[in-house]
Amino acid sequence: MSSTSTTEQPDQAGDDQQPLRHHTPFKLFWCASVASTIALQMQIVAVGWQVYQLTHSAFDLGIVGLVQFIPSLFLVFVVGHVADRHDRRNVARISALVEALAAATLALGSIGGWLNREMIFAIVAVIGAGRAFSKPTMSALLPSLMSPRALPGAVAGSASATQFAIIIGPALGGLLYVAGPAVVYASSCALFALCSLLLSLIRRPASATASAAAAAKPTGASLSSVFAGLAFIRSKPAIFGAISLDMFAVLLGGATALLPVYANDILHTGAAGLGLLRSAPAAGALVVALWLARRPLGGRVGRTMFIAVAVFGMATIVFGLSHWFPLSLAALAVLGAADMISVVVRSSFVQLETPDAMRGRVSAVNSVFIGTSNQLGEFESGLTAAWFGAVPAVLIGGIGTVVIVLLWIRLFPSLYQVDRLSSRSSQ
Repeated sequence: MSSTSTTEQPDQAGDDQQPLRHHTPFKLFWCASVASTIALQMQIVAVGWQVYQLTHSAFDLGIVGLVQFIPSLFLVFVVGHVADRHDRRNVARISALVEALAAATLALGSIGGWLNREMIFAIVAVIGAGRAFSKPTMSALLPSLMSPRALPGAVAGSASATQFAIIIGPALGGLLYVAGPAVVYASSCALFALCSLLLSLIRRPASATASAAAAAKPTGASLSSVFAGLAFIRSKPAIFGAISLDMFAVLLGGATALLPVYANDILHTGAAGLGLLRSAPAAGALVVALWLARRPLGGRVGRTMFIAVAVFGMATIVFGLSHWFPLSLAALAVLGAADMISVVVRSSFVQLETPDAMRGRVSAVNSVFIGTSNQLGEFESGLTAAWFGAVPAVLIGGIGTVVIVLLWIRLFPSLYQVDRLSSRSSQ
C-alpha cells in the first residue's frame, strides 16, 4: 500500500486495545451517524405521508425514492473524486448542512402552505444529492480515524448506529407527524445541523491531515482520476467479488418490499404487524452489530461472509413459506443479523484493501452498486409478485441468493480464502 494510505492512520500506539467508547473521534463519528440517519428516516416517513395526502397516488411514492436515487447515479464519480481530494470531514459536514437547509425548506413550505408535489420532488432531489456526497464520504472517513486492527470493530459499531437509527427514526417521525409535517422537518433540520457540528469537532492526527493535503496536490480532476474508483474495483477480483456478492444478494433477497402484502393477505396482522415486520431485520442487525463491535471476527472471515449471505437467503425462504407471525418475525431478525455480518466483513475488507487516496471513489461506486440493487430489488420483487404471487417471488429471491453464493465461491476463490481483515491492510 502506498505511503499516503499508511500515514493516514492514527498515531496512537494503543488504538488497537482502546475500547471504542473511549475513542473520542469514533464517538463523535458515531453520534453524527445516528443524528443524520434518524433525521433521514424521520424525513422519509413525513415525505411519504405528505405526498400521499396531496396526491393519493402510489406511483408518486415510488417517484420519491427515484428522485433521491438519481443524484447518486449521476454524481457517483464526482463524489468519489471530491472525497479523495478534500478533507472528508468538511465534505460530510457541508453535505449535512445542505440536507438541513432542505429540511428547513420543507418545514417552511408546510407552514406556509406553498409546498406542492413538484416542490417536494425538487427538494427531495437536493436531499438525494446531499446523501450522494455524505454516505460514501462518511464511509471513507472512518478508516482514517482508526488503526487497521481496530477498523472491523469500528465498522460494526458504526453499523449499529445505522440500525439503531432505522429502528428509532420511523417511529419518532410518525409520532411527531401527529403535530404536523413541519414539526418532523424542523426536527430533521436540527439533527442534520447537529451532525454537521459533531463532524466539525473530530480531530485527526497531524500526519493524516498532511497526507490528505499531499494527496490533493498532484492530481487534478482528470477523467482517469474521476473514473479511477471503477477501474480499481475491476482490477481487484476479491474486492469486485465482495461488492457484487452483496449487490446480487440485495437484488434477489428483496422480501421487505413485499411486507405490506404479507401483513395484509398472508399473516393478517394489519398495520401494527407491518410495523413490527419492518423493524425485525433492523433489530436483528443491531444485536449482531453491537456484538461484533465488542468481539470482532477472528480468522476465516471470507468464508464467514459467504456463510452469512447463504443464511440470509435461507432466512428469506423461511419467511416466504411462513404463515405464523412469530416465525416470520424470527426469520426476518435472522435475515437482518446475517446481513449485518456480511456488511461488516465486506465493508472492512474493501476499506482495508483500498489505498486511502482511493477510498472516496471506491466508496462512491460501492454506494451506487448497493443503491441500485436496492431499487432494482424492490422492482424485481414487485414484478415477480405480479407474475407469480408474493410467496413464489420471495422464494425465488431466497433460492437465487443461495445459488449466487455457491457460484461466487467458484468465481472468487481468493475472497473465500481471506483469513484476517487487519493482516491484509499493509499489502
